[in-house]
Amino acid sequence: MTQAPSPVRPPSPSEPNIADSVRGYAGAIVMVALSTLLGLWIAPRWGTVPVDMIYLPAVLGAAALWGLGPGFVAGITSALAYNFFFTAPVHTLRIDRVGDVVTVTVLLVVALVTGRLAAGIRKQARLADAHANRNALIAGFARRLLSCSTEEEIARVTSEELRRLFDCNALVVSGLPTPEIIAMAPDGNRLTPSDIAAAVLAIDGEGPAGRGTGRVQPAEWVFYPIRSGAAPLAAAGLARDDGATVVAPDKVELLNSLLDQVALALERARLESDARDFAATRERDRLRAALLASIGQDLRPRLTSIGTAVRELRRSGGGGAGDRQLVSSIGNEAAQLDRYIANLVELGEDRDDEPIEAGDVTIDLFHRQVLKDGEPVRLTPKEFAVLAELAKHRGRVLSHPHLLRTVWGPAQENQTDYLRVAIRALRQKLETEPSRPELIINEPGVGYRLTG
Repeated sequence: MTQAPSPVRPPSPSEPNIADSVRGYAGAIVMVALSTLLGLWIAPRWGTVPVDMIYLPAVLGAAALWGLGPGFVAGITSALAYNFFFTAPVHTLRIDRVGDVVTVTVLLVVALVTGRLAAGIRKQARLADAHANRNALIAGFARRLLSCSTEEEIARVTSEELRRLFDCNALVVSGLPTPEIIAMAPDGNRLTPSDIAAAVLAIDGEGPAGRGTGRVQPAEWVFYPIRSGAAPLAAAGLARDDGATVVAPDKVELLNSLLDQVALALERARLESDARDFAATRERDRLRAALLASIGQDLRPRLTSIGTAVRELRRSGGGGAGDRQLVSSIGNEAAQLDRYIANLVELGEDRDDEPIEAGDVTIDLFHRQVLKDGEPVRLTPKEFAVLAELAKHRGRVLSHPHLLRTVWGPAQENQTDYLRVAIRALRQKLETEPSRPELIINEPGVGYRLTG
């Protein structure tokens, strides 16, 4: 894998920081020392009775600023300091008077309880800050995805964001049975056969697959599925150059939230693309119908005139044998051309009013509805376009290029993987036994046909 520069990230609230811990304990001791100095100044003037209360702010402050550990140390140190400097005999840890024992004990208990409460409040505040930061991060990521209109743009933004957040190599793959890289950060990474197998498992399965998981351990990458409901859309791959774990357990929830946003963006982009393709198909069909109708209106009267002239020449009987043969040839060609135009005009007519029955499946082209055993079946625009084309020519074998050209356009005529994925989805939704199709039949090396 290509070496990726390590972006600078602020430490997470849950990540241990040795320097902060040392500062916290040192600060707690300093606060107790200052409280002791203040008590030494007060004791000769007003006695030791109010001195024990001086230590409580130090314990509360240490717990609130640096957590339970420094607060606990501040409580223990306060009790020892009060015992050493303010209970008889002074400058020893021995206590002779029962009242002093009670005072020291109460001071320790109160210090620990208040320190724990303050530390708990601080922890909740830190958790609230962490959740707010995470929500802000997810919202910012969602805003970036909203500006993307294509699957490639969404994948590029996702790869860049995952690389920045997790300090790793990142990519997005899509497609079955052979996933392809849509975008990556940084560029130049390659997938091994084990990585591809892990990507297939992640896209087609329910959980992550690859390095560090229970599936396809030899892979260098770990892939996380990107799903919309039960439908697989893609997978996000993460890997570090040093082979270390990419996503810590406390970051899994953040990653899942980000991938949910990616799934929504991909679903939106695909629906918009299908809507644009459907609108283009409807416009193309409208133009084709208009063109065919125009051909019929412009050419059929002229062919009729040619046929009439041929019949007149035949009745007149003029000319030699060669002329009669030429007239007969012209008449035959004109009649055949008239039949061709009639067929073309018939193709341009709207003949989708009547539903098409194919076994237990009903295909209503006019209302764009498909029923199986009377129950509606949800198809994507591309799946419906393939089924509609097969239904219009039911019983005939339609070649792969014909279906691809009709549904996806001339530029995709050689992308047979698109057609295979659509046929597989149709069989899953319409066939009683998808492994033994009886509705959509494959003619090896040629194409597909819809049975009656």
